[in-house]
Amino acid sequence: MKKLFLAAFAASQISFAYSQTVDTTKAPLVNISGSADVYYKYNFNGNSTDNKTSFTNSQNSFELGMFSLKAEHTFQKGSIVADLGFGRRAAEFSYNEHPDDKGSMEMAIKQLYLSYQVLDKLKISMGSFATHVGYELVDAYQNRNYSMSYMFSNGPFFNTGVKADITINDHLSAMIGVFNPTDFKSASWSNSKYIGAQVGYSANTTPLKLYLNYLEGRDTAGIQNHQLDFVALYNVSDVIGFGYNGTISTYKNTREKEEIDNTAKWWGSAIYMNIDFNKRLGVTLRGEYFDDADGLKTFAGTSGGHVMAGTVSMNYKVGNLTIIPEFRLDKASVDIFNKHDGAPASTSPNVLVAATYHF
Repeated sequence: MKKLFLAAFAASQISFAYSQTVDTTKAPLVNISGSADVYYKYNFNGNSTDNKTSFTNSQNSFELGMFSLKAEHTFQKGSIVADLGFGRRAAEFSYNEHPDDKGSMEMAIKQLYLSYQVLDKLKISMGSFATHVGYELVDAYQNRNYSMSYMFSNGPFFNTGVKADITINDHLSAMIGVFNPTDFKSASWSNSKYIGAQVGYSANTTPLKLYLNYLEGRDTAGIQNHQLDFVALYNVSDVIGFGYNGTISTYKNTREKEEIDNTAKWWGSAIYMNIDFNKRLGVTLRGEYFDDADGLKTFAGTSGGHVMAGTVSMNYKVGNLTIIPEFRLDKASVDIFNKHDGAPASTSPNVLVAATYHF
């Protein structure tokens, strides 16, 4: 009886060990990833109204950025992605869903879409996804500068609709899609739709990537919009890399029937230089020129103007944690900034220290 018990126990252990081995080789049902960011910012003009870009609207205050949680599941040729954000950054990103946000800790759906690999070189996705336009991204850990550019802040944040991603060959890719008006997850009251497209090039012999992006359609107010955007990435070596983003966005009020030129536009250009001294320490320089001569965006309420912004950000990495001390100086052609006493100013210097973590 004792031998029988021992034999049964041994068999059960072999069976348990085998089942454990099989389970550990299986892909997880859902892949979970996430990130978080916090920061402190000081504006030398002494106020928070000088911030004309996204996500850093504060002064002499410790601030919570965003906690993100992303779940991905793959099934045969299909997949689903759900990307949730919690915090002020998430609320500002989904500003049409949070129009009265005053620093709330709201939850926002950053991305939610289903994809199906119809052919080896054709994938169809439907839902809401981060826009293909531009260089910078909403998740802080994916940018080397913590503060955002004027182009990111005034361009589209996300698109909701259906898109087709096409692999043309080893070097070329393309995307074409039909979307709701920009930054609307729901637009059932509007018949307007946007068309988006992208052509991407990746070189095998050199670390060069190029993207030409396009977005056009009528917004919910009936204004016709066309945006053309270009992104280039090139790594000279393991130490030095460059990025470039240029964009132009035009608007025409199609509701006006008069035969007059009522077209207006804004445009911008930015260059990024990354220097990595070692695996832990690096620095990024960003220089941006943003032109809003027609007073559509940053210079709304004025006769129009332009702004030049220079940003120096250090990146110190410890595993998945990155510490980012940053200095930024914005200089405008019009006094759109203010001193603490209310006096107008054309410059706005800022310093901040941010921390980002991803898993």
